[in-house]
Amino acid sequence: MTTRWLTPDEQRAWRAYVAATHLLEDALDRQLQQDAGMPHLYYSILATLSEAPERRLRMTELAEALKITRSRLTYAVTRLEKDGLVGREGCPSDRRGSIAALTGRGTDVLERTAPGHVETVRRRLFDRLTTEQVARLEEICTAIKGTEEEDVPWLRRS
Repeated sequence: MTTRWLTPDEQRAWRAYVAATHLLEDALDRQLQQDAGMPHLYYSILATLSEAPERRLRMTELAEALKITRSRLTYAVTRLEKDGLVGREGCPSDRRGSIAALTGRGTDVLERTAPGHVETVRRRLFDRLTTEQVARLEEICTAIKGTEEEDVPWLRRS
């Protein structure tokens, strides 16, 4: 098997992507730790549940929406459950499944934290881009996430 090395243009693009995503994720984590005492993933769980019908989702659907493994989601939801931000319920249609539900306390934390989170996203990402660049960013990210592969995180055990 021959290795398909990156071209110089691809290498520069890759390294810029890695640097940008690491810096953005760091800024988001710092803001959310300061404002809510939680990492970005936990905030994303609360936000995703807040947009779901009745503020509830099956754990498998939540893992898929967040593009993470089920074991990572289970760990995160357990921590959020201990803090009273999320509750877990049995799934009426599948006895093996469970549902994550946003609590009133979780909603309060999300509403209190959202303005600072949005400001950080705006300042660290969108304020640095033109309207055309935002459209290209959406196009690029949609192409990347739209690839269908068998080995997707939410179907893995860990």
